[in-house]
Amino acid sequence: MAQEYQIKGLSKLDLKSGEKCEVEVEGIENGKVLLANVNGQTHAMSPKCTHYGAPLKLGVLSPDGRITCAWHGACFNVASGDVEDAPALDPLAKFQIVEKDGGVYIKGDESTIKASRRAVNTKCKVQGQEKVVVVGGGSGAMGAVQALREQEFKGAITMISIEQSPPIDRTKLSKALMTDKSKLELRPQEWFKESSIETVSDEVTSVDFEKKSLSTKSGSSYPYTKLILATGGVPKLLPLPGFKELSNVFLLRSLPDAQAIVSAVGEKKGKKIVVVGSSFIGMEVGNCLAKENDVTVVGMESRPLERVMGAEAGEVFQNLVSKNGVKFHMNAGVEAAGPSKEDSKKVGSITLKDGTILPADLVILGTGVGPATGFLKDNKAVSLEKDGSLQVDEHFVVKGLKDVYAIGDIATFPYHGPGSNGSLTRIEHWNVAQNAGRAAAKAIVSPSSKSKVFIPVFWSAMGSQLRYCGNTPNGWDELVMQGEPKEGKFAAFYGKGDTVVAVASMMMDPIMSQSAELMRQGKMPGLAELRKGVDVRDIKLPGEIKM
Repeated sequence: MAQEYQIKGLSKLDLKSGEKCEVEVEGIENGKVLLANVNGQTHAMSPKCTHYGAPLKLGVLSPDGRITCAWHGACFNVASGDVEDAPALDPLAKFQIVEKDGGVYIKGDESTIKASRRAVNTKCKVQGQEKVVVVGGGSGAMGAVQALREQEFKGAITMISIEQSPPIDRTKLSKALMTDKSKLELRPQEWFKESSIETVSDEVTSVDFEKKSLSTKSGSSYPYTKLILATGGVPKLLPLPGFKELSNVFLLRSLPDAQAIVSAVGEKKGKKIVVVGSSFIGMEVGNCLAKENDVTVVGMESRPLERVMGAEAGEVFQNLVSKNGVKFHMNAGVEAAGPSKEDSKKVGSITLKDGTILPADLVILGTGVGPATGFLKDNKAVSLEKDGSLQVDEHFVVKGLKDVYAIGDIATFPYHGPGSNGSLTRIEHWNVAQNAGRAAAKAIVSPSSKSKVFIPVFWSAMGSQLRYCGNTPNGWDELVMQGEPKEGKFAAFYGKGDTVVAVASMMMDPIMSQSAELMRQGKMPGLAELRKGVDVRDIKLPGEIKM
């Protein structure tokens, strides 16, 4: 039951507009709240981001009433506590503020203050004839089904996924090789039951868009009134000798993939592990395994992630991961996988094109993913893009189809970030998929609603935490670095002409979140200003959206 608790050491509310601070709550052990003043009104709310628990006092407060986490870009509405942008699922708790008797108090119950979040109300009894079928079980699917219930959609919802469990936090697979399903689940199975969301473990094999029905591998069929396609990506296997035939060659996309890798490494460490591909997945899993094993990363570029991040940033990543014990063979091509001398059915080595032979107890491929749209390949009702994706509009409605949405890795959508002018692009980010799922849900519940602008955000773990916002659908031609790159502390600004189209940072929070807000509001400084040493953290955020 709600009661009043005094704020420790505060006699009056004196925060100025745009200011925030974390304060202690008397009478509750470790009880804290965040106070934030937006346009003259002070709000009290949970002090931690509901995603991974980052202190919101380190985040970015916008004049239009948003607070953005400094770590992974989760954004909340200050007035309501509601989630504005992924990857958070739970909203912040809000508390009434009372000034009296020379002190400041909040009204709330102890359990909510301690939880630092508000439980989302999605409980529902199905009514009416509407049937939304969601194909997929990842970030986009989770964002869609939760948003539908949050926005009081009362129709039936069925989520069909090839996964054997409810949606998990897939980002932890490559970054930490976490394999405990209970620690990975975004929501427990009970939540889906209470929310009247049917979960089906099956594979969709075809869709009849005219009859509004889909078929699965098990022989079942599911009618729909609205269809959301969120099938994600399929890891690419190298079409080279040995990779398909030999065991202990792993892809990493699902929980069973991670479990198989951990099992192959075993309790006896010191395994020789070759990671093919110096992409984010390859760098993350290599870094994760290097502490107790002999890890070698093979990459085609001169530096890891050079094509996406540039050679200068790539050198930083390589140095950081090298310090953790990872060895590198760059500018290298792979010729074949060879069998083990002890067991000819298992991989024993990787041969490079220059003749180098790398011993390998196991091999992990981080060689990219493609859109998981194979079940639509021969469907005459839909036209796939060259990369196998589906073109959608701002509401994620599939081009040429009615009542069908595509989100996440399979969607090519008009991007309206800086330097893009609505360029069609496909973005394989966790946050983008979840935001797209929320957008599709809103379009279903409120068809006349305006599409919402969001700036893509992603993060990576490569010896230090990398944060990135923006996107480069039209490429970038210049990079401005600030900070101390050699020490792994930097901000990298990627420009097309003078326009900053993307920002990456390490150990310089909240530069990424501040830049994302400046991009969203059309106030990001140009490369010319940044060359002069302008610190984006010192720029006052406007309250008006220009995008």
